[in-house]
Amino acid sequence: MKVASYNIHKCKGADRSVRPDRIVEVIGEIGADVVALQEVDRRFGQKGSLLDPQAILRQTGMQLLMQSDAPHRHGWRGNALLVRGEPQAYRRSRLKLPGFEPRGAIVAEMDLGEGEFRIIAAHLGLFRLSRVDQAGALLAAFMELPPMPTILLGDFNEWRRRRRSSLGVLEPTFGAAPSILSFPARRPIFALDRILGWPSSLIDDLAVHDTPLARQASDHLPLCATANIELANLPTPIAA
Repeated sequence: MKVASYNIHKCKGADRSVRPDRIVEVIGEIGADVVALQEVDRRFGQKGSLLDPQAILRQTGMQLLMQSDAPHRHGWRGNALLVRGEPQAYRRSRLKLPGFEPRGAIVAEMDLGEGEFRIIAAHLGLFRLSRVDQAGALLAAFMELPPMPTILLGDFNEWRRRRRSSLGVLEPTFGAAPSILSFPARRPIFALDRILGWPSSLIDDLAVHDTPLARQASDHLPLCATANIELANLPTPIAA
């Protein structure tokens, strides 16, 4: 199963034009089974979504799993999920994350035909101390849930490595976060976007989706990976 994380930057491209059609086209290029999106809603005013779920379904075959209770919004704190086809099972919840900014994560458990798995999609904050607390909150939420193959992904806003990284608390459970350069899209120099998995054998083939259109459509390149749901052999989660 192919999964991806994509910060669409409110559909604002490198030319500063707001073009949802380019974002939808990039999603079609990716060809994933699950896509976690960040920054899907406007920041000001009614904070409505810029994406058209019907256009996404028509052009990519993916459906938007609604996260907001407001009809004009599609995300929870800017996070949304797209899936290909109709899930055989689907449960969702939302998680407020601590910090100076309003940040959150969405948790979805589903079965797309290869077995049940969990997605935790998040957009972490700009301040390092907030990211430390947010990573801890994500781990705590995971540890409270029943064991299940889990994909943790999103824009984590962390470019530091090893001891300086705010993601260190996740390593004992999810392993070290691979550093794949994804930002800025035109010439990536920072690894802000991450896809992690539990158990460690779950995630493979990490790479950015780097095409001329992807470099124009947003300030992030999409990050993609393969999730081996059927091969996941679940150990007992170990907290930090």
